[in-house]
Amino acid sequence: MENNKNVFSLQGRTAVITGGTTGLGLAMTKCMIESGAKVVVVSMDPIEVYEENLGKYKEQTAYYQFNITDTAHVQELADKIIREQGDISILINNAGNHCKKPIEEMTVEDYKSVLDVHLVGAFGITKAFIPHMKALGNASIIFQASMTSFIGQPYVMGYSTAKAGYLGMMRTLATEASGSGVRVNAIAPGWIDTPMFRKATDGDPERKAKILGRTPMNKVGDPTDIGWAAVYLCSDAAKFVSGVCLPVDGGALIGF
Repeated sequence: MENNKNVFSLQGRTAVITGGTTGLGLAMTKCMIESGAKVVVVSMDPIEVYEENLGKYKEQTAYYQFNITDTAHVQELADKIIREQGDISILINNAGNHCKKPIEEMTVEDYKSVLDVHLVGAFGITKAFIPHMKALGNASIIFQASMTSFIGQPYVMGYSTAKAGYLGMMRTLATEASGSGVRVNAIAPGWIDTPMFRKATDGDPERKAKILGRTPMNKVGDPTDIGWAAVYLCSDAAKFVSGVCLPVDGGALIGF
């Protein structure tokens, strides 16, 4: 290895990030840009959200408004992105939705709607890009997992099913694709300081204390903690890492 080579650099690479205009997806988009990548953001959000959050990065980004549950047209989307943006060597399955209800109140449609975005949507877009990524021979796919991939949390039956399912998808795809040079991993964010986290904990000191009490670092994470983890997993620094779910949680999974 050349001494001056930055193995954490993503210079010259192009990433597709679903749900990359807000929240943790936005943090990953910005960290990828800072690491030298061009980022293709795929999102249902209106163009105004992209303009507001990523407008100053227009030279390093491209935006495609698309609902990834539209699996009938996802191959067309992938082909269009490759045709217009060039080789895609990074895919981050981050798009998601949520339904918080006890099981007695959660309808079958509620449950299915969460699985359709997370699991079916991620499967569809991954399937659309995988032949291209295998042909490149040096590519990386990430699934955005969750604490609910590992631990029980009430009232999120669809979400926890989907996030646990991501681990099965990640492991299976790693065994299928790693031999072709496509590494497949997942990230499991802990409790991160996002508007959603603040909305859930502001005015609820008991809940916040419970979260901090099971986190050995005794604090919540920053969105960039997830972004830099994604950069690492997609970089040459992780060239022998595949089939792994990386918790970025301040020790919460092992904390007491």
